[in-house]
Formats: sequence, structure tokens, C-alpha cells
Amino acid sequence: MQFLFRDHLLDTDRRELSREQVPIAVEPQVFDLVVHLMQNRDRVVSKDELIDKIWHGRSVSESTLTSRINAARKAIGDNGASQELIRTITRKGFRFVGDVQTQVGAVAPEPVRVAQAQATFALPERPAIAVLPFTNMSGEAGQDYFSDGISEDIITALSKLRWFFVVARNSSFVYKGRAVHIHEVARELGVRYVVEGSVRRSGERVRISAQLNDVSTGSHLWAERYDRELADIFAVQDEITEAIVAAIEPQLYAAESFRAQQKPPGSLDAWDLVMRALSHYWRITREDNAAAQGLLEQAVAIDPAYGKALGLLATSHIFGAHMGWADMAATLPLAERAALAAVEADREDAWAHHGLAYTYLFRRRFDDALAEFELALRLNPNFAMAHAFHGVTLCYAGRWQDGDAAARRALRLSPRDPLASIYCGVAAYARFVGRDYEGAVQMARESMRQRGDFVGAHRVLTAAAGMLGDPALAASALEGLRRAQPEVSLAWITRELPMLREEDRAHYLEGLRRAGMT
Repeated sequence: MQFLFRDHLLDTDRRELSREQVPIAVEPQVFDLVVHLMQNRDRVVSKDELIDKIWHGRSVSESTLTSRINAARKAIGDNGASQELIRTITRKGFRFVGDVQTQVGAVAPEPVRVAQAQATFALPERPAIAVLPFTNMSGEAGQDYFSDGISEDIITALSKLRWFFVVARNSSFVYKGRAVHIHEVARELGVRYVVEGSVRRSGERVRISAQLNDVSTGSHLWAERYDRELADIFAVQDEITEAIVAAIEPQLYAAESFRAQQKPPGSLDAWDLVMRALSHYWRITREDNAAAQGLLEQAVAIDPAYGKALGLLATSHIFGAHMGWADMAATLPLAERAALAAVEADREDAWAHHGLAYTYLFRRRFDDALAEFELALRLNPNFAMAHAFHGVTLCYAGRWQDGDAAARRALRLSPRDPLASIYCGVAAYARFVGRDYEGAVQMARESMRQRGDFVGAHRVLTAAAGMLGDPALAASALEGLRRAQPEVSLAWITRELPMLREEDRAHYLEGLRRAGMT
């Protein structure tokens, strides 16, 4: 069935929403919500009915339902102020009130081989990725909906990463049920990266395997297997989708960074420069942080309105000062200027808001910092780095339990992330603030195992060792910290680290003092 309204077309058979023949990316739940409201536009649809039909009776918070209604309005060109299409009926529910025409969908042509039906595409400027339909290996055709749902949700989530070109669902699903080599897929769709996977369900358990392939080099960039109990099949679907997308994003950046390093310097564009900068930023050293800033400044010189470059530049400036590699007073204006320019250039870019949030933290504007981090995470819920930096901000604001949860969420989302050492370091600091010194030592050591010269982990390890009253560990930790940050002192900690509560600062200083710092 096709629903025509204003300049939009919603096709339930193809599960497509388009405006003036241009496809609109819509999350599956939001699509189903719009369809249900349209199909029942002659009456008010209650909240309970929506939860029953869209979430299949699962417990859903008021905020979740509201966010889906807002997303539905945005997708069809409506908003909560005007409510010209989806109207809220107070204490009753929602109703679709726009003028709608219906027609039976056009008969789809017989499937043909893509290679015969269309010419191959050149690679777009942005990194291009296709997600193939996950193979249902359960032996039951009735389980296709689950494997298809995983693939569709990954496509939708990847589409939110605005710096990647993601092939639409209808193009990817042409390959469903066909034995086709990924090189053929890449050539026909014009992509460099292909995600493929399988779903095997047995009783109340499901095993999902996924891998990311770089077709241009023939290499597997990432692969993982997930085993889950199916207590709530849709919750499992959401969890697996989140895990896959969060794991894929840093691998794509790493691959693009490697590709940029192979290019002659004179041929680098702004994207290549940002990818090179990321490869330096991830190494978490003073020299690499400075190199990243130089590359980002070149990128901004080429494209002054490049939100991602400006946001990362702001983050790099503040991170360097946070680690003690630069003077915070001199650095803050540079970072703030870049962060504000990033948000002005691209208000929908999560990296831009991340840079501004991190800058606000060291301005001691805690409420503004937390609000900006929350906005960055709404724009990209799988942004592991933003979860971790949000975590350290929560810790500095005295909310160490929330900070610990945010850091561990970053680690769960992206355990192989190049910045995982930072995520462990944030978790270590959270445990210290919560007086769990053994836990702080454990997480700090894990951070240092991944990046031996990460200053943040050295600081936490030293303070925790001091509070544990372990003289040998404290002496060793302090020696390591002084190698990583020679100018560190109690005065520097007091002046530079933005702790909201005086008791948290006194607690941290006491641990460092007991370890021998002066």
C-alpha cells in the first residue's frame, strides 16, 4: 500500500518513505509508528495501543514514546509546535490529521542480476559502505524477520554517522538469498566497505556473527560473534545493533586513516587530513597530539566550515592541557573558538558538540558541559568517545556512579576502540572517587597496559596507591607519573583539574600526597 500526503510518499510494501522521490532515512520503529497512525487516521490512537503495536507490549518509558513521535514528525515534515500532520490529543493519544491519498503499490519487476540491470558506480567522495542482509541460518523461513531487522537497524544506525555514505536498504537487499562475492557487491554498488553476517537461532538462544570487510584490500577489518538469550527478542536486536555499529565506526576511521597515510602529501583533502589527525590523536602522546592539531588546522584552512575537524581540534587542544602538555589558560580560548565555530558550522554534528562540551568542562560550566555531551549522544548514541568524556565530566561534577556507568558503556560499545585506554582511565577515576581503591588500581593498570604513557591513568594509579597505604606501589606509581608528566605537582592538580566538590579535590590531593607528591 502507498500513502501520498503533501509531497511525501510512504510505501508499506517497500518500507520506504520519500519526499519528492528522495528517500528519507527512518528508523524501523518510527516507520511502523507512522504507518499505524496513517492506517488508523479516522480515530485517535492511544499510547497503550501504540506500545502494543510498535513495541509489542514491552515496557516503554514516556520519554521513549515522545522521542519516537518527535522523530516521526520530523521525518514527515511536521513538528510539535504546528502539529499539522500528527496531532497530540491531550490525555487520549495521537491522530494523523493530514490529507492522505492511498493507492495500491506498483507491481515490482522480476528480480534480475544487478550487474545486468545497472552500470557499476564510482566510489563517492565519502567512505561508502553497504550492509548485506544477514543470513538466516536457523532453517526456518519464519525467522527471516529477525535477521532482516538486524540488517535494517544497522543500516539506519550507520546512516546517522554523517561522514559515511551508506547504501540504502533496497539496494543492499537485492542480494538477499543470492550467493554473491563481496567484490561483486562492491563493484555494483560503488562501495569500499561491506558488512555481512549471519543469525542462528536455536530454542531460546541466538548467535549473531558479523564482520566488516575492506574490499579494496581484501582484508577483514573487524569480526565479532554475539551469543544471547532471547528473553526479549527486540531488546536483543537493539543491543546487537548498537554493539555492531559502535564497533564498526572506529574501524572505519582507522582504515581511512591508513589509506590517507598512503597518499602523497600534496594530494590530501580535508577528509584525508582529519583521518591522519585521528591516527595521531589516538596514540595519546604529547608529540602525536601536537601533530594532530597541525593536520586539523590544515583541514580547516581547506574547509573553514568543517564541523568535524573543528570539533576534534577543540577536543585535541583541551585534551593536551588536561594531560599537562599545554598551559590551560592559554589553550582554553583556542579550544573555545574552534568549538563554537564547529557548532556554528554544523549543529547536527556530534563531534562539534563534543568539542564544545569538553571546553565548557574546563570553563567550570558543568551544566552547559553536560547538556552539550547529552546533545552529542542524542545525535550519535553510539559515540563511545563522547560517552567516556561525558563520564569524566560526571565524575568531576561529583556524580561518580553515573560517570563509572558512562565509561563502562563506552567500553562495552567499543571494546577494541583505539581510545579504550582513556575509557579505562575514566572508569579508574570513577572508582577512586567512589573510594574503591582496588578497583581504581585494576582499571588504571588495564588502561596503562593498552597505553603505557597515558598520563590520566598514571595519576589515578598514584592516588589510589597512596590511599591504599602501599608504599612500594605508591613509589613505583609516582615514578611512572613523573616520567609521563614531569611538571606534575599538588599545585598543578589544584589549579588545573575542574572538580566541582571541594571534598573530591581534597580526597584526590590526599591520595597523591600520601604517595609522596609535593
